[in-house]
Amino acid sequence: MNKDNALEVASLAGHIMLENGAEIARVEEVMQRIASKYGADSSNFFVLSNGIFTTGRSYANVEYIPFHGTQLNKVVEVSQLSHRVEQGQCSLDECRQKLLSIRSMPNHSYFEQVGGSAFGSAAFCAIFGGGVIDCCISFVCGIVLWLFVLLMSSNFSSKFTANIVGSVIVTAICIFSHHLGIGNLGNIIIGAIIPLIPGVPFTNGIRDLAGEDYIAGITRLLDALMVFICIALGVSMTFVLDSKIMGEMIHLDGMVIDTFTSGWLFQIIAAFIGTMAFAVLFGVPHRYYLDCGICGLSGWVIYLLLVRLCGMSSVESTFLSTMVVVFISYYFATLRKCPIIVFLVCGIFPLVPGAGVFWTSYNIVSNQLNAALSSGFLALKITFAIVFGIIVVTEIRRRIQYRQKKS
Repeated sequence: MNKDNALEVASLAGHIMLENGAEIARVEEVMQRIASKYGADSSNFFVLSNGIFTTGRSYANVEYIPFHGTQLNKVVEVSQLSHRVEQGQCSLDECRQKLLSIRSMPNHSYFEQVGGSAFGSAAFCAIFGGGVIDCCISFVCGIVLWLFVLLMSSNFSSKFTANIVGSVIVTAICIFSHHLGIGNLGNIIIGAIIPLIPGVPFTNGIRDLAGEDYIAGITRLLDALMVFICIALGVSMTFVLDSKIMGEMIHLDGMVIDTFTSGWLFQIIAAFIGTMAFAVLFGVPHRYYLDCGICGLSGWVIYLLLVRLCGMSSVESTFLSTMVVVFISYYFATLRKCPIIVFLVCGIFPLVPGAGVFWTSYNIVSNQLNAALSSGFLALKITFAIVFGIIVVTEIRRRIQYRQKKS
């Protein structure tokens, strides 16, 4: 068997995973599994957040791999194929052909993606306090936003520009509805911009840091931070433009909590639907939608219990809820034999401080600097709570696995 061909096939597997949202550790694991099975040295790979270096006795390859968007169904298929390879169920040529087939797999249909964005926006509007009318407007914004993402965002030179324009579009729709006297503006915008939140690079960055891959972790977290900044810029620019046209800045008194949608039943349903909606946007295979919904629902219920019944702060509650989501994600990953990122990236979405992005932006443009510092610092603390929650559980699991291997 040609070892160079084995390295080529392993590199192809890593390429597909990396460009579709897999974390570095998972990419390296799959590449090593395939290479070792076909007789190649598994230490010949060096994986970065956007590139793979592969070397052999007579083979060398360096690939730049831009992030094309999250399609976790391809990540799952490649990971499961690597297990079949390890079990001797697939020859080298068959593996190559299957990888090429996976690479050309179609994304979820436009109808399904637009529906995911619409229901995700409406559900998260409810999670963050919006009423029924607010949710309906966010639903419409979700449709418009994802149509823009699918049909127009590829025309921009960078994803940062596309994120700014996308947030401008939905914020303009929300402000227009506000001028018509329909809905609560703050709640509507929070729901509308949620589909732009960079959940995959944010989660992968944390997991790469937990795996002591600091270069990849910092790179991905910086990428996520830039997207957050772009969203904030788009929102801020729209508010400033509206103030120039209308002659005054829109005044908001903070988040308004609707008594009906804040009830336990509505919150449970919203968290379940919202998490499944983002499973659609992230390209999760259909058979895992229910599991993703359970992960998001569990974390949000724990969060509400800790805040409402135990009197904990939002930061403390986020930390403990994140740990619950990570444990459940590991359980489903083991049960379904697929990468944990499928469940984790969807499950933590209700805990991500999307509201903080909006309120910090609004407070800055309305010259409420103290309020901006307060909301921005709270969002930062919640972010760190999520980071440490994931790292703590990952380290606990790693220690348990190490002791099991040692024994």
